Amino acid sequence: MGVSLVSLSSFSSSAEPTPSIVPRPEHSISRANISANAVRVLNRLKQSGYQAYLVGGGVRDLLLGHEPKDFDVATDARPEDVRRVFRNCRLIGRRFRLAHVFFGAEIVEVATFRAANVDLGDEDARQIENGMILRDNVFGSIAEDALRRDFTVNALYYNIADFSLVDYVGGLADIADGRLRLIGDDPIARYREDPVRMLRAVRFACKLGFVIEPQCEAPLVELAPLLRDVPPARLFEEILKLFQAGFALPAFEKLRHYGLFAELFPETEDCLAMEEEDFPITFVNRGLDNTDRRVQEGKPIAPFFLFAVLLWEPVRRQYLQLLEAGHGWSEAMTLASGMIAGRQQGSVAIPKRFGLPMREIWALQPALERRQGKRPLALIGHPRFRAAYDFLLLRAESGEVDPELAAWWTQFQGVNPSERAAMTAERKSGRGSRRRRRRKAPAGQPATDPSDQAAPPA
Repeated sequence: MGVSLVSLSSFSSSAEPTPSIVPRPEHSISRANISANAVRVLNRLKQSGYQAYLVGGGVRDLLLGHEPKDFDVATDARPEDVRRVFRNCRLIGRRFRLAHVFFGAEIVEVATFRAANVDLGDEDARQIENGMILRDNVFGSIAEDALRRDFTVNALYYNIADFSLVDYVGGLADIADGRLRLIGDDPIARYREDPVRMLRAVRFACKLGFVIEPQCEAPLVELAPLLRDVPPARLFEEILKLFQAGFALPAFEKLRHYGLFAELFPETEDCLAMEEEDFPITFVNRGLDNTDRRVQEGKPIAPFFLFAVLLWEPVRRQYLQLLEAGHGWSEAMTLASGMIAGRQQGSVAIPKRFGLPMREIWALQPALERRQGKRPLALIGHPRFRAAYDFLLLRAESGEVDPELAAWWTQFQGVNPSERAAMTAERKSGRGSRRRRRRKAPAGQPATDPSDQAAPPA
């Protein structure tokens, strides 16, 4: 096993673990498969007299034959030194100070080796509260940096000086065995340091097809409530990584298995626990499976659609309750959407740029069930119509609404204007040949239209 967290602070430059070094002829990583910009960063740091290593997921993915999403660099250069070497650099972060080197749309992230020793007199030193790292800007050696990373498979270093691989924690053996293992012999302490590591364990297990080591898996259910202490905005970013990488459905299943999903989407989990005839879980499953298929086909993913799927069932139930309380369908959906979206912000903070279109998708669902008159033509022109229509298809596939409704809208989009007029007229005549008159209200009370209290969605 690796070195425990408690013992990390005892390491000094004279007592660092000896790494396994794999020379270039004995591993498969080639500079030809590394981003040219990342190679530029590595070489320039080396030429400036600093150590420079490719590290983390990029090294892991190259060894597995995958195409890395990005390339990160680790160095003994301080963030300010990196900024002096690269004019196209910006320093970011407070919890972890990092350097971003910009090459057009590509960003190469450069991190300074971090140490285990804590200088309590240094305002930038490692700060821990209730076991969680709040700030971590104590710099050290590559050995300490390796021991401070989360999983062994993410703690491998590619040395640009001689093109060798450097392994301090047994990551190469774990890659060969398909095993996901936390660094150190105290997984509980590692999860308490950063509860997001629990989500990363699920993500890497799904992405890589690895098995989580039993000692690392055992505490997950017990420690799931620690996610409540993570800033909701940070959890939003982790959700995107979990659900937009092509393995959303297996990630969802693992999150529920370990009790993590309930901490992220508590109201959705409550609804899933009350499912009837496989609904609503069928709807969520279909939505996430659809997301995975789009990723596999190279199609774009809209985060607002993903969150609309994940939160729909609590919205739908709240909507039905408001209808029963006497609200009109439009008002009921507006209120239900606002209530659920508002409460969700306390767990996973959804930015307004995604929250608003998410609520528009929900608002259009009851409107799509009203096919008479000019309403269908107006709906087709709505900016969110296509997303709302796709959402309706998922509802029909999962058995929540009559498939005939989805088929009607599919047909309506493909016919000419005269046929559209006939379809809306047929719908109107099917309900009765004459337009319903407004009831005459008693003096002092507004007239009401029965359609304002239309039946809720099936």
